[in-house]
Amino acid sequence: MVAGDTERRGHGGEVNGHPAVPPGSSDPLDAPLDEPLDDRERKQLDVVRRFGTVGSLLLAVGSLGAGAAPVFNPVWSLPFFSMFSRMPTVSIALAFTGVFMIVFAWLGLGRLSLPGRERMVSSQQMARTLIMWVTPLVFTVPMFSKDVYSYLAQSEIAARGLDPYTTGPAEALGNADPLTRAVPTMWRDTPSPYGPLFITIGKGITWITGDHVVMGVAFHRLLALIGFAMIVWALPRLARRFGINPVSALWLGAANPLVLFHLVVGVHNEALAIGLMLVGIELALRRMPRVTPDGPFPPWQQGELLWYAVGATVITLAAAVKIPAALALGFLGVMIARRLGGRWTHLFGTAAVLTVLFLTVLTAASLGSGLGYGWTATLNTANSIKSWMAPMTALGFGAGGLGILLGLGNHIDAAITVSRMVGTVLGPLLAAKLLLDSFRWRLRPMIGLGAALGAVLVFGATVQPWYLLWAALPLAVAAGNIRFRTMATAISAGFAVALPPTGTTFDGRTYQLPYTYIAAGIVVVLALFLVRKHIPSRPRSDGGRKRRGIVGAAA
Repeated sequence: MVAGDTERRGHGGEVNGHPAVPPGSSDPLDAPLDEPLDDRERKQLDVVRRFGTVGSLLLAVGSLGAGAAPVFNPVWSLPFFSMFSRMPTVSIALAFTGVFMIVFAWLGLGRLSLPGRERMVSSQQMARTLIMWVTPLVFTVPMFSKDVYSYLAQSEIAARGLDPYTTGPAEALGNADPLTRAVPTMWRDTPSPYGPLFITIGKGITWITGDHVVMGVAFHRLLALIGFAMIVWALPRLARRFGINPVSALWLGAANPLVLFHLVVGVHNEALAIGLMLVGIELALRRMPRVTPDGPFPPWQQGELLWYAVGATVITLAAAVKIPAALALGFLGVMIARRLGGRWTHLFGTAAVLTVLFLTVLTAASLGSGLGYGWTATLNTANSIKSWMAPMTALGFGAGGLGILLGLGNHIDAAITVSRMVGTVLGPLLAAKLLLDSFRWRLRPMIGLGAALGAVLVFGATVQPWYLLWAALPLAVAAGNIRFRTMATAISAGFAVALPPTGTTFDGRTYQLPYTYIAAGIVVVLALFLVRKHIPSRPRSDGGRKRRGIVGAAA
């Protein structure tokens, strides 16, 4: 379909193993979809939608007492609503009930969105489902993380003419400042790890909201929703280009509980960064012709170079929010080099041009922020966290703990340092290998991009559940085999319930967690029992997948 599609001609009417966009269609969503759901399946969809919507409402109510609220919580002064903040255990149980219900609803929706079904959810039905689930979440107190308060404080530092890349909120604003007090203690003395574009946007939000925490959070959530909208726009279009059913891509991508919980509810700036990255890739591919490894390689198409430049610029803006997005430029360069003929000269020439464009746009963003390149020195700020979710950090903990058991002394910190150094080397090496395999037509570049982002982040010093979205969303539009999607589903569901909604530790009150899990589990089991007759079942294997070529094209 594009140079990013790697397999040679496969099923009838396909190019490189992928269904082609209908001739004359400028939008990949114009391609025909599967048959609509029958009456029984529409009833199942209605139940799944309502189940997830009830979960979203419970999560919104639970956030009033279990959310990652600021120190000066305005909810405390509101009649009725303040009741939840005085019942934290009940609020956490409500929130966990909502979390579990959304996850189960997502799994049920997945059965109706499985690639190769004879009848499956339409794009419009998926969009309406997303609206029903997301709308209550827009009004929640931030949950699962308090990063948004760091965004506000760092933006205020920049708005005052100070440098957030050299000073933390405590030093720049003072500990008594309401924005500083909302920042977790461990981050009050650390500089900002975010790119210049994000700080510039944050500074604009601060000019509007001042030190009003609630209004600041609302504007940052609006920014996250803009990023979410970009993800929803780009996913189905990219999926069509790479031979994946767009509804299935939306289910695994936009409807993913990790997206709902950490980008919408958690207000993480990954929403904007990943959204810009995916939009940039889609824009860059709009005029790229279909080619195979053996050619022919047509001359430049009208507007092709312009769309490459526009797409690469948008990807660079994504990197100016969070730097991992820069990897997408490498794989875009591979797609362009393969479209030109797949020679090393094409690769190096494309890399040179994209590098110049990347540095130009990044320089403009850096100088335009008034802060220069100070952000390049703070990219490892998050490494101060020793998270068990990071495999290399967990390896260090394990090695250090083994040393203690063997009577060698406590060398946990040293073991973590060594294991992290190994990960710092392994991640980029794997990314380079995937880039090379993609250039040699052994791997689809979008799959390579998702795997490379996953390698760099998983082998990094710190891993949070929302980091997985950097890998999951590109893979959702390019990897369609059942084994991958089963694994991605299990990982997403597992990490979706891994963090408590409060975004803080439970030191001194760990008793709350088992009680809330048990209470939420009982309620969800009862709810599932009530709707048991309408739970979607797995479709029978009827050869539909092979007939449509969706899964086989991306296997």
